Amino acid sequence: MVVEKKYPMTEEGLVKLEEELEYLKTVKRKEVVERIKIARSYGDLSENSEYDSAKEDQAFVEGKISSLESMIRNAEIITEDALNTGEVGLGKTVTFKELPDEDEETYTIVGSAEADPLEGRISNDSPIAKALIGRKKGEEVTIQTPGGEMQVVIVNVE
Repeated sequence: MVVEKKYPMTEEGLVKLEEELEYLKTVKRKEVVERIKIARSYGDLSENSEYDSAKEDQAFVEGKISSLESMIRNAEIITEDALNTGEVGLGKTVTFKELPDEDEETYTIVGSAEADPLEGRISNDSPIAKALIGRKKGEEVTIQTPGGEMQVVIVNVE
């Protein structure tokens, strides 16, 4: 029996995935099918770059749909109980200062399906999150990153 990967996420993250899935199924899929029809009307498919491009887009869209369906099916919603501890964990926003220069950074730790580092949302599988999960405000933590070691102190956990 194959055990499918669980995707921890917030309720908000699940809603976003469901909206993206709905868009892909109702809008994007139809657009790609229409592009394939138009490209077929051009005749010989063996040298038809529009057809090849549309088929590649179709494969991408179908793959994304399949991936989103799996994530939604295996979603594990982060509960309020998990959020009510003083420890860094999934769904929590943590602020820390890098030592010794004291640059402050703030991230929300989310499941991989919701991660968006540019928006301050890092995956619980990232080196930073792995090092911080289970820690509390005031603790000093050494984080092993691909760029080397980073020493931080946790300033706040919300």
